[in-house]
Amino acid sequence: MILSINGNNVNYDIVIEKNSLHKASEYLNLNRKVLIVTDSGVPSIYAQTICKQCLEGYIFTFNQGEENKCFDTYKDILAYLIDKSFTRTDAIVAVGGGVVGDLAGFVASTYMRGIDFYNIPTTLLSQVDSSIGGKTAIDFYGVKNIIGAFYQPKKVIIDSNTLKTLDKRLLHAGLVEAIKMATTCNKDLFEYIYKVDNLEENLDYIIIESLKIKKDVVEKDPYEKHLRKVLNFGHTIGHGIESLYVGKYYHGECVGMGMLYLCSKDVKEMLLQILEKFNLPICATVDVEKVTDLISHDKKASGNKINVVYVNNIGSFEFKTLSILEIKAIIGGNIYE
Repeated sequence: MILSINGNNVNYDIVIEKNSLHKASEYLNLNRKVLIVTDSGVPSIYAQTICKQCLEGYIFTFNQGEENKCFDTYKDILAYLIDKSFTRTDAIVAVGGGVVGDLAGFVASTYMRGIDFYNIPTTLLSQVDSSIGGKTAIDFYGVKNIIGAFYQPKKVIIDSNTLKTLDKRLLHAGLVEAIKMATTCNKDLFEYIYKVDNLEENLDYIIIESLKIKKDVVEKDPYEKHLRKVLNFGHTIGHGIESLYVGKYYHGECVGMGMLYLCSKDVKEMLLQILEKFNLPICATVDVEKVTDLISHDKKASGNKINVVYVNNIGSFEFKTLSILEIKAIIGGNIYE
C-alpha cells in the first residue's frame, strides 16, 4: 500500500509493504553514493540489506540510546560525510527507530544546506509516527529535540517484518504513539486497540490507520503552526519525565504517562486500562521542580506559558494555554483524581 502526502511544499510517498526492505531500490534512488545511518540496537542485517542495493553504499553505526542523539554524534556523521566526499547529489538513509530518524534527518538537513533523505523506520513508534512529517532534531543541554529543523524525507518505506525482532516492551512503547493519535482523533481506532487480542497480527492495520491520521494533520499544517500541535498530546510532561530519567523509560512510555495528566477523568480511566493492558508504566515518581524546569525550556513554551493538548472525550481534543505554575500544580497533583 502507498499513502501519498500532498500538502504545501510537502509531497512524498509512504510505502507500506512487507518485505519492502529487500526491494528498496525499486522505490528509492540508490544509484549514487548513499550513507545508511543506523544504531547498535538495530539488527545490522537491515542496514546491510539496503547497502547491497546501493551503487556506492556506506554504513555509519552509532551507539544505541537517546543520550547519543547529540552534538557529538551529529559531528561524527558530518565528519564521515566529508571524509567520504559526499556531495549534494548524494543521499542519506535512516534505518532504525525514532532516534536514528531524528538524527539522520537533521544531518541531511544541514549537510551542504540539505541533501536527499530517505527514512526506513524499524520500530513501531517510528513507523506510526516519527518517520513522517519532517521533524528532525538532536537533544542539547538536557532538553529533548531543542536543536532541529523541519526537513521532509523524499520517501518513507515501512516494512512491518522488522517489528518481529523487537521485544515486547519496545513494541508496546511504540504502540503508545498510535494510542495517542487514536485518543485525540479516532475513537474507532482507540476502541480497536483497546479490544485487540493479538497485537502482532493486527499491526499493519494499526500502522496504516495511525499514518492516515498523521498524514492528514501534516498535509494541513506541515510546520506546526496550529493543528499539528495535536500530535504533541502527552509529550509536554512526557518529555520532562523522559529528560529527568534518561535511559530508564522509553519515549513511548513517557508519552503514555504524560497523557494521563491532561485529560478528563473518564478518558484517564480508559487510558489507564489500555496502558495497563500492554504492561506500560502509568506513574513515575518525579521531582516536580526539575520536571517543571525542563518543561519551561520546551519548544512549545512562550514566556511563562505553554501550549498543551487536552482530551475531554476520546476522539476529540482542545488546545489550552497553561502557565508554568499551572503545569507545576498538575504534576504535583494526583494523576488519578
